[in-house]
Amino acid sequence: MASSSPALLFPSTSSSSSPSSARVEAVVLFNICDSYVRRPDQADRVIGTLLGSLLPDGTVHVRNSYVVPHNESADQVAIDIEYHHNMYASHQKVNPKEVIVGWFSTGFGVSGGSTLIHDFYSREVQNPIHLTVDTGFTRGEASIKAYISSNLSLGDRHLAAQFQEIPLDLRMIEAEKAGFEILKSTMVEKLPNDLEGMESSMEKLYILIDEIYKYVDDVVEGRVAPDHKIGRFISESVASMPKLSPAAFDKLFNDKIQDNLALVYLSSITRTQISIAEKLNTAAQVL
Repeated sequence: MASSSPALLFPSTSSSSSPSSARVEAVVLFNICDSYVRRPDQADRVIGTLLGSLLPDGTVHVRNSYVVPHNESADQVAIDIEYHHNMYASHQKVNPKEVIVGWFSTGFGVSGGSTLIHDFYSREVQNPIHLTVDTGFTRGEASIKAYISSNLSLGDRHLAAQFQEIPLDLRMIEAEKAGFEILKSTMVEKLPNDLEGMESSMEKLYILIDEIYKYVDDVVEGRVAPDHKIGRFISESVASMPKLSPAAFDKLFNDKIQDNLALVYLSSITRTQISIAEKLNTAAQVL
């Protein structure tokens, strides 16, 4: 989807038929944060579709979500419409009661390109909501807000789209609240690749081995009283390790490294091909 320069945003009251509030399940927030961490390197934010239902009291209950690939520049936005429709059709087969209720984006507040994206979702569903999740902690906290939009006109002339914040209720049980607090305190720009993850795991393993060595030495020297449970646990752990010669271990380790490098190369080629296909599909639909 491509459009002209986005309009300016002006605050205004919403129409009576618009949603009065939004209720969001914790799994939706976790999905959005996970999609942001896994976003392409060149992407500044991620967008996607919100699924749920409209309650009799006018509250939009958001229960699920999925990411929609898009490309965004200063004056236009391209959305993979075919991917969006295919994902929605798949969700409908699993849970037909969950319908499109709006869309989400990462970042603080509403941006200029949001007007164009909201216009697309307004054609998908009447009065969609817009959920923003500040994954960058712009003000030191994870700001989560919901908006509705309506058109600002002067006579027959459409001037702009106007966004207004609506009350938002985050539905979390105690376990989900604990997970969300940990998520807010952890700043991660992107997930580590296979080699970085292996390096981090090996560093942690070395630290644990050093602690075990120190404990065993302290017990042998009489500085620490022996604990039979810990001794049996260490013995069982050592016995569970396969007995390999240094040469056999080096070969096994190097083979695993080569396999990981091959998977990284193949996944990079696959991502490139998917990106090219998405751009061709979007261009064909625009033309």
